[in-house]
Amino acid sequence: MNVIVRITAVALLAVGLGGLVGTAFAKDHAKISKEQAQKIALEQAPGGKVKSSELEQEKGALVWSFDISMPGTRDITEVLVNAETGAVVEVSKETPDQQDAEEREEAKEDKSK
Repeated sequence: MNVIVRITAVALLAVGLGGLVGTAFAKDHAKISKEQAQKIALEQAPGGKVKSSELEQEKGALVWSFDISMPGTRDITEVLVNAETGAVVEVSKETPDQQDAEEREEAKEDKSK
């Protein structure tokens, strides 16, 4: 029984460290800081406030992704900023229903990892 517990612990540790290494690797390759990217993103959504942000691989590039809440609406403006060049990759609006669907999809992806 102890062997199973040890193997499980080692496997969980490896998965956790793998995620940290991936995050560290991505941050090392981001030439644009989170703060610089956030300033660029907020220029695309004047008056908005950053609700969440993350560094991720999307649309074939390393991007800073910002979810920005806007006054007077429950919609979120998502802005993707290329982490190497600072160029705006995409600006899109997400309704509350779309946000819920995205959260469910991300939860499924997290469970499968």
